[in-house]
Amino acid sequence: MTLGVTLGSTSWQLPLDVTVRLAHEARDAGLHSAWFGQSFAYDSPSLAAIVGREVPGLQVGTSAIPLFGRHPLLVSSQAQTAQAATGGRYHLGLALGTPHLTETAFGLPYRRPIGLLREFLTALRPLLETGQADFHGELLTATTPYSAAVPGAQPPVPVLVAAMGPQAVRVSGELADGILPFLAGPRALGEHIVPAVTAAAQAAGRPAPRVVALVPGAVTADPEGVRQRAAEALALYERIPSYRRALDLSGADRAADLAVLGDEETVAAEVRRYRDAGATEVVFTATDLSGEDDRRRTWKLLGELSRG
Repeated sequence: MTLGVTLGSTSWQLPLDVTVRLAHEARDAGLHSAWFGQSFAYDSPSLAAIVGREVPGLQVGTSAIPLFGRHPLLVSSQAQTAQAATGGRYHLGLALGTPHLTETAFGLPYRRPIGLLREFLTALRPLLETGQADFHGELLTATTPYSAAVPGAQPPVPVLVAAMGPQAVRVSGELADGILPFLAGPRALGEHIVPAVTAAAQAAGRPAPRVVALVPGAVTADPEGVRQRAAEALALYERIPSYRRALDLSGADRAADLAVLGDEETVAAEVRRYRDAGATEVVFTATDLSGEDDRRRTWKLLGELSRG
């Protein structure tokens, strides 16, 4: 199993130089990957490209870019540019977003998200693989009058979807390389999400999907105090239906109940639970909730676990 951390989110925006410094620290600790959330601030593929180029050997990814308000041709250009800049170490994460943010920020109706996901992935895959597309769907059109291939963008960018609901998981298994579930505990993964995405990939004749589980957590001597801070930071997800369903399937009342907090032995045991539930990779988020000393302690442990 490989392990990584997030270096940017909607609640943790860092100056670019600080982000690069932390990425060096993550790599030197033995971590496999660094991931960047997409907010209304940084452009996450650009940030990943800069960090990946500055920090050789570190895998970089976005988790995740909402589809509404974007087009496969533009996302393909961003992703291929990041892939070329990093020498093949970029991972593209996509998401459906939420009705509130989509309609408030873009003024777009949040309609037929699963249909949009299917069409977006169908148009995007050939763009990433060949630089060509000729797709005419109900919700979008993507054609290439001339090549959209970026020199050096090899291998083709892997595509992951922040999918947890049954329909999104099924489409992701059929058309993507894997999923990026967040706030889906080991029970939800092992009993529901992983079997569903694996079955969909098998039925489509695709390889076994990656399951990159994003998990809030930290090594800390004050787990209950940090859990209270996590409860405030994560409460908004409890009102989003897809996350609410994942929490229920995980046996959690609150999002903070899934935060992995405690000493090294406790955190290591929880990482193993995610692995046993079918996660191929674990990415820790919110490792800064309890301060710099605990963040460094957390990254040290994750690096050791990643090295085996």
